Parts: sequence; C-alpha cells; structure tokens
Amino acid sequence: MHCQTCGDATSPAFEECQRCGTRVGQPAVSPGVPTYRVRGLAVAGAFTVGTATVCYLLTALFPLVGVQMARSAAEQLDRDVLLGAVLVEVLFTLPYLLALLTAGTLVVIWTWRARKNLDAFPGAVPSLSPAWAIAGWLVPFANFVVPARVLADLLRNSVWQRRHSWLVGVWWASWLVFLIGDRFVARAEQQRYDRLTELPRNDAEFGTYVRFYEEALAPRLVPAVACLVAGIAFVVLIRRISAAQQDRLARAVPAWPGQPVWPGHPAWPAPAAPTPAAATSPQVPPGPNGTIGA
Repeated sequence: MHCQTCGDATSPAFEECQRCGTRVGQPAVSPGVPTYRVRGLAVAGAFTVGTATVCYLLTALFPLVGVQMARSAAEQLDRDVLLGAVLVEVLFTLPYLLALLTAGTLVVIWTWRARKNLDAFPGAVPSLSPAWAIAGWLVPFANFVVPARVLADLLRNSVWQRRHSWLVGVWWASWLVFLIGDRFVARAEQQRYDRLTELPRNDAEFGTYVRFYEEALAPRLVPAVACLVAGIAFVVLIRRISAAQQDRLARAVPAWPGQPVWPGHPAWPAPAAPTPAAATSPQVPPGPNGTIGA
C-alpha cells in the first residue's frame, strides 16, 4: 500500500507514513474541497517567464549595440545616430515589459491556484493563507519575502522531497539580487546620462557617448546573470510543483465509475434498510384468487 499524499510505500507496523506523516488510509484529496488544475497554467507561466528572461538579457546586452552606434555617430558627427540608439534601446525594452506583465499575471494566478490546492491535501500544513499567494507579489517590501515563503510552502507540501528545498533559496537569492541590482544600475545610468552633453558638437562630446555605452555593459551583467539564474530556478520550481499536484489530483477518482463517491465511502444512494415491521412480519402466501389469507 502506498501513501496517497507522497506516494511512498507504507508499512502495516505504522499508522502514519514515515515520509510525510499522513495517516494511512487518508484519501489523496479531501472530499468536498475544491481543487484547481495547474498543469496548463504552469506551462504558460514557465514559457512567459523564460521569454521575459531572454528579453531582459537582450536589454542588458544592448550596450554592445549602443557603443557601435555611438562610434558611428562620432565618426560622422551625426546626432541622429545617437537618437537612433535611444530608439533602438526602447524597442529592446518594450518586448521585455510586455513579457514581464504577462508572466507576472500568469504566475500570480498559478500561485493562488496551487496554494488553494493545499487546502484539499490531507497532511499539508501551509504557513500562509491563500490571500498571501496574491498579496505577497503585489504589496511593497512584502514582495521581497512573502513569495519565497509561499513557494517554500508549495514545494514542501506538494513534492514532499526535502532535497529540492534548496531551489527556493537559489531562486529567492537571485531574485533579490536582480530586483535590487536592476534598480541600482538603472538609477546610476540615468545619473550618468544626465551629465552628457545634450547636443554634442565635436569629437570630445561625441566621445562621451562612446564611453557611456562602454562603461554601461559591466554593471548590467550582475542583474543579468541573477535574472538568468532566477528564471531557470523558477521554471524548474513551477514545473515540479505542478507535476506533483496534478499527480495527486489524478489519484482523487471515484471508487466506482459513474458514482459520485470517493474511495472508502459507500455508494450513494445506499439501499434503504427494511423497517422493523417488515423485517419481523411473516410472509403469507397468496390465496388461489390472488388474495392474502386463507
């Protein structure tokens, strides 16, 4: 016999699963508690997270393009080429923003559904309510801590394998480095850009734009690497949690096809019990004309 919570083999010598602590015989999903499919949403969320990660990497590497355009502008003393560099960077940024918005929406919905499923899993003991699965991403400052705690709850109560817990730490640390590093780099770049000559006229002033793009690449690499690590770790987490939950939901099937019952529960409607009078009254055979009695 296997545990309906984690799938591990159980022993008759123990009343609880030695892996997850679920009492032997408990169903995979508590009857009457709503559950939500998460596999399709997980695939869409993982795809958009990967797309947003790739788009951010392209924006982080834009100084490689910007420095070439700045050198071309310096050789021609053409301000329009510098303006073109700004427009090209905007075109690099727009797909990233669109992918980030789509990924954020799907991830929030997936997190809420996955957290609601824990309420239907016997043996699951989450530390945060389902409301934090949404608010944790949106409330300022709380979004630095709460999403990691929610993901840790989902991983611990869905996968039931402690060796995967380090993934949450890797994602959380890289996510914080990305959030803080991206804001710091963007602010520092804006301050440096504001000090540039607005309308360059000679080689020296055009050269400041060349140096601006040359010096912009190295600081961007830190949040770029952190974004790549965070994206990969989150895709792995969302896929493993979703696969574990869908596997558990698949075990919550009726004991008899076509009957709205759960394993271990009697079929409904049950046959009516005989009344005491009917159970004790003697059976009298009918008479010749179909009447009862002599």
